[in-house]
Amino acid sequence: MALSLNNLAFIYYSQRRFSEAEPLYLQALALRRQLLGEEHPDVALSLNNLAKLYYLQGRYTQAEPLYIKALKIFEQQLGVNHPHTVKCCESLADLRDRLPPPQ
Repeated sequence: MALSLNNLAFIYYSQRRFSEAEPLYLQALALRRQLLGEEHPDVALSLNNLAKLYYLQGRYTQAEPLYIKALKIFEQQLGVNHPHTVKCCESLADLRDRLPPPQ
């Protein structure tokens, strides 16, 4: 069910129907957390997907903690050289380039 919700959310995301994608990504994340636990790579994928959605909307301060949490899980569960880890790290770096400098 979580995978189906995620896939439908991705379809909406790719169509730029963000308001329809967000609740589906949140639902998929909640299901994965409940069924798999906080440290499962699929939870990290859901966090990463939600972060990408927020990033694309310019909601950088909401995206950053999601990328950080996803990256931590990917590193611990899959290792630093896994493609998911590398991509998440790149996404976080790109996001941080867009954040305003600290005051």
